[in-house]
This record gives sequence, C-alpha cells and structure tokens, in this order.
Amino acid sequence: MTNGNGDHRDGTDGGVDGGPGFASAASAAEAPAPQPPRLFALLLKDRFACLAALVLVIIGAAAAIGPFLLGELATEQNLRSTSLPPFTLENGWSFVLGSDSLGRSVAARLVVAARTTLLVAVPAVVLSLTLGSVWGMWAGYHRGWRESVSMRIADVILSFPSLLLAVVVLYVFSPSVANLVLVIAIARLPVYVRTARAESAELQSRLFVDAARTFGARSGDIIRRHVAPTVLPTLLTVATLDFCFVILTESSLSFLGIGIQPPDLSWGLMVAQGREELQTAWWTAVFPGLAIVITTISATTLASWARLATDPAQRWRLTVPRRRRRAKASTEEVPA
Repeated sequence: MTNGNGDHRDGTDGGVDGGPGFASAASAAEAPAPQPPRLFALLLKDRFACLAALVLVIIGAAAAIGPFLLGELATEQNLRSTSLPPFTLENGWSFVLGSDSLGRSVAARLVVAARTTLLVAVPAVVLSLTLGSVWGMWAGYHRGWRESVSMRIADVILSFPSLLLAVVVLYVFSPSVANLVLVIAIARLPVYVRTARAESAELQSRLFVDAARTFGARSGDIIRRHVAPTVLPTLLTVATLDFCFVILTESSLSFLGIGIQPPDLSWGLMVAQGREELQTAWWTAVFPGLAIVITTISATTLASWARLATDPAQRWRLTVPRRRRRAKASTEEVPA
C-alpha cells in the first residue's frame, strides 16, 4: 500500500486492520479459558487429605486381599506362642503385633476383621445413600403432600436413637451381617432424605429447572439431569461422614455382643474379646481400637477435603498455600 508521498506501507505498523494491538486482542480472544484444577491434583496438594486417602486405600486393599492370604493364620491356634507382646519376630512376621491368649496372630485377625467391618459399613452407607437420595429428591422436587409425608416418616425414624433401634431389632432377630446392614441402613435413611429434600426443594425454583419444565421435560428427567448432579457432591460428603458413624455403630453393637458373632471377626468384636485381657495382653484390645480410630479420622479428613473440593466457592482454599489461605480468609472476614 502506497500513501500520497510514495512511501510503501503494508498494514503491519499499527493500522486498524492488522496492527499489533489487533493481533494481541485476537490471540487473547483465541486463548482457552483456564480450566479448574482436577480433583486428583487438588488431593495431591493437600498433605493431610492425601495421607487420609492413602490410609483408606491401604485398609480397603487389606480387607479385599488379606483374608485370602491370612484367613487360616487368623484362626490357627499356637499354644506355644500365647500372649506374645508386640514386635515379637522370633516366631515370624505374623506375630509383629503380638498374639492373644490362644496364640492367634493379632495382625492376621486385624486384617480379617477389617473385611467384616467394611462389609457392614460400606453396604449400609451405599444402601441408605441410594434410597434416601432418591426419596429426598423426589419429595423435595414435587413438594406438597409428598414432602409432608416423607418428612413425618423421617421424623418417626429419627425419634428412635439409631443404636437403641439396632439393639432392639437385632435382639429380636438373629445378629447376622445382613440384618446388621439392613438395620443400620434404615436407621441412617432420614439423614439423606432430609439433606436431599432440602437441596432439591431449593433447586426446583431455579431458572434452569423452570426452563427445562418450559420445554416439556418430565419431572423424572429433570431430577436425573439437573437436580441430582447438583445435589450429589453434598450427599457424598454426608456419606463419607456417615461412614465413620456406621463403623462406630457396628463396633458398639459387636462390643455389646449383639453384632458380629464368632467365628466371624470384626474390630468391635476384637475389642470386646480383648477387654478381659487388658492387664495381661493389652494389645489384643488396643490395636483394634486404634484401627477404628485411624479409619474414622481418615474418613473424616477426606470428607472435609471433599466438601471444599466439590464447592466452587470454597475450592480456592485448596489451591493456595496455607499462609495465603489464612490471609485471604481474614481479609474476607473484615467488614467493608
């Protein structure tokens, strides 16, 4: 391009159509928007949550594989190695956590008992989570008499202490794993019903739900595609915390003698059997108790992390160092 003075100009010196400002604006427009960090990356940044997840994975792997490898060792009696203290390796690694009054390995019994404890806790939480979530979202979305009837049923179940309800039911029926799972799941059902009802009742008046109804979507499709994905993170956090409560409930029932029955093993049953030997073999009751405490603390820590990781408004707390996190939190609390 030639101007009136005969100078050649090619439109790259800041003209309207092709200047550097236009190029930078175009590149900025074409640049992809920053993506939120993935959950696994956030988990690796939090040392306590990562350690809690690692502990739960190890316990789950031990519960799944351990009984096949150590099942016979957990029931085998060795009267020459009775009441061995912890870290006794003279008779092999199997007595690293000591032995009980019948010479059975405490470490092997812990691994086998972990499977029974998780076979009660995990199905009970999954069953109550599934039924309570569907029931609560259905009642909260439709409101009216469905909500009133559902809440009154939940109130009736909550009026009975869950541990007392389990004691009465298991005293009438045989205390098996299936009955234990069913009783605990029914006792914990109102927790999920009330949570899902409150969340879905608030969502059913949102604009995107009204738009879906305007376009003729059925209520079941709206709940499945719009309400459930929004409510699910909150319910999963509640389920993680409830997992700790279920483990403690099962341990309490086994300790009272109406939970898991011999020859099956659970951590609560091991504590109940070891309480008679606290003065002579304290490790038979202390190590199962430590397993319960470590598992519940790990699950609680992971639940606290999941609550922040699944909340877009609080996720920034996991992406900045702790010092900057405290500083930012303090500045947000200062009134304007």
